[in-house]
Amino acid sequence: MRTLNVDLAERSYPIYIGTDLLKQAQLFAPHIVGRQVAIVTNTTVAPLYLKQLRETLQGYEITEVILPDGESYKNWETLQLIFDALLRDKHDRKTTLIALGGGVIGDMTGFAASSYQRGVNFIQVPTTLLSQVDSSVGGKTGINHPLGKNMIGAFYQPQAVIIDTATLHTLPERELAAGLAEVIKYGFICDEPFLTWLEQHIEKICALDNQALMETIERSCAAKAKVVSADERESGVRATLNLGHTFGHAIETEQGYGVWLHGEAVAAGTVMALEMSQQLGWITIEQRDRGIALLLQAKLPVVPPQGMTPETFLTHMAVDKKNINGHIRLVLLRDLGHAVITADYPADILHNVLIANYSTITNSI
Repeated sequence: MRTLNVDLAERSYPIYIGTDLLKQAQLFAPHIVGRQVAIVTNTTVAPLYLKQLRETLQGYEITEVILPDGESYKNWETLQLIFDALLRDKHDRKTTLIALGGGVIGDMTGFAASSYQRGVNFIQVPTTLLSQVDSSVGGKTGINHPLGKNMIGAFYQPQAVIIDTATLHTLPERELAAGLAEVIKYGFICDEPFLTWLEQHIEKICALDNQALMETIERSCAAKAKVVSADERESGVRATLNLGHTFGHAIETEQGYGVWLHGEAVAAGTVMALEMSQQLGWITIEQRDRGIALLLQAKLPVVPPQGMTPETFLTHMAVDKKNINGHIRLVLLRDLGHAVITADYPADILHNVLIANYSTITNSI
């Protein structure tokens, strides 16, 4: 097992990474404050891992909250099901919520924890690669709105993140690839040597080699923890973690939540950010193509969906948490491994990026 720490003074917490951690009661016990535990999961994860976690937590009063699976359920109506269960079973302020699932479960459980009786304890147990390397770390919680993704929520840190790599062996290939979009992001924004390492090990990662997975998750979480420790509430450098997300969120919102997985939309959005960085003269065509090639190796979509016009993109991009005073702020690359957030770019270059023929670009690689 490997342990990292998210350094946030009195809100600091550990990230445990290893195999079969769901069976290790001693990891959970220090982070549970009372006798009541609510395990929040979904209809896909529950048959796989809920029984094991219940056995590990013998002795606690456990409430099971099994939500429908999918990004389309990340809304007020589904969130209320968590509150309904907590109130029905009379959970008090000493309760601990445990998020057992992917990013949707983690985000909604954290938001429920931040709100129930004005804040209760919670633990992240992410079961997808995307949630293990990104969404479970950093305290971003929330739900979607029909007009914008993740626009309603709170910053609320967990007591611990417990990452059991064994759960990845039941993950569909498409979900694994979606997680790799967030992994590759760290190489682009702050760790070019990691990008090189991923190019050398991408086949092992896709084949679920345990050592490669452990290294992938540890390096990703270390990068995320460092950024979060420096900027918990995304007032500065943390925004660079959103490379490709402004374009990607527009894709998710327009297509309908869940039609494109979050990581798939981020991958296509990252290609658009690479293209814009190249058109601004900040990276070379070779660097752009290197990034696209790695995303293709990870079996990710690198072309935005047909039918999305510049007007469609801009409508959704105008509703983004990074925007200030009506200006669309984008995360772009000054170099591989060096991301910046800026609204200082010519409007015609953004337009060119929104109408670019990405099929032609990717077919040439």
